[in-house]
This record gives sequence, structure tokens and C-alpha cells, in this order.
Amino acid sequence: MKHGKKYIAAKAMVESKIYDVAEAVALVKKVKYAKFDGSLDVNIKTAADPKYNDQAIRGTVVLPHGTGKTVIVAAFVGDDRVDEAKSAGATIVGNTELIRSIEAGNIDFDVLVTTPDMIKDLAKVAKILGPKGIMPTPKTGTITTDLQGTIQEIQKGRIEFKLDKTGNIHAGVGRLSFDDAQLIENVNALLTAIEALKPAAIKNKLFKKVTLAPTMGP
Repeated sequence: MKHGKKYIAAKAMVESKIYDVAEAVALVKKVKYAKFDGSLDVNIKTAADPKYNDQAIRGTVVLPHGTGKTVIVAAFVGDDRVDEAKSAGATIVGNTELIRSIEAGNIDFDVLVTTPDMIKDLAKVAKILGPKGIMPTPKTGTITTDLQGTIQEIQKGRIEFKLDKTGNIHAGVGRLSFDDAQLIENVNALLTAIEALKPAAIKNKLFKKVTLAPTMGP
């Protein structure tokens, strides 16, 4: 793969050594070359083997300083909870009409939340939502009785993380325009949350390698 001059120049600033989080965050800001406000991406190589169910890792974390992105939340709820979901901040709220909209391919939201009594009705669109990673599940806290708390938490900066097929976890933890201290706290919050879900089957360290990168750059 050929890289441009900007990438090569940026890559030359990266030494072959282990950086602490503060050093890595500062360096990411130096090596970024995108003209837009990119994100700080965290890439984690774990010791977990995704082939085994007892080594699966999936969860959520509320980043102390959010992601810097506006998150559009949809709520699939019964008629008796429509007003509650709207007042909590959900942009799209409904049930039967929302199902029809999803079936028509209109998925104008980033996260979908629902209540335990309504999840069965979403089964008919599970094949549409599942591949997009937005089917509500208990593990991601998107099936909830606390609509207000969940919706507000998501909008404040709650993100989901999960192990991919190669045993890695990738997540964006904020904009590069954030202060270094804010990004450091967000990175540490993510790492702490993942470490807390370390499968019992893994006897050695969970993290093999952690790298930080800008949207465009090494």
C-alpha cells in the first residue's frame, strides 16, 4: 500500500517504543494532518479468542467528556411511554409506524432503545437492525426500563465496544480538538471498562497491544 508524503512525514515522528497514554495523545495531535476535526481512535489487540463464547467481550462505557458527536436516539416504546421518551431527548419515538419506517429502509438514527415488554415486536426487523449493530440488546443496555436515564446517558457520550472476529476492539473516544486531559480521561475510561470485563478464561494479561491514531495519520 502506497502512502502519501503527509503520512510518511507523520510516521517519521513516531518512535519504535511504548508510549504512556499522555505521550501518545500528544503525539497523535502532532501527526494528524486532516483539515477537519478528526477523532482519536483507540485500537486494542486482546488475548481473547472470539471463537470461544466464554471469551466474548462486549459492553458500554460513558466517556467522561463524551465523543464530540451528536447522537440521534430512537425509542421503540408503547403508547404509554411515548411522551416520556420524547422528554428524555429521543429524536424518533414510536412503535408500529417506526417498524414500518425501518422495514422501508429509513434508519435515521444512531442508537435504538426499547423496553423489555416491546423487544418481541422488534423481532420482525432484527435481520435489518442486527447487521447494522443497532438491534437493542441487554449487553449494550439498550433494552431498559429506565428510558430517561438510558437516553440521557447515550447522549452524554456512552459508547459500545465489542470484540471483533480477529480479537481486536476499536473505538473512537473524542475529537482531536478536545484538551489532552479530556482525551486521556476518555482513553483511560475505555481501557478500565474493558479490563473490568476480562473473561475468566484468560489467565494472562488481556491487552496485548494498544495503539492510538488520528482519523488520518499513523
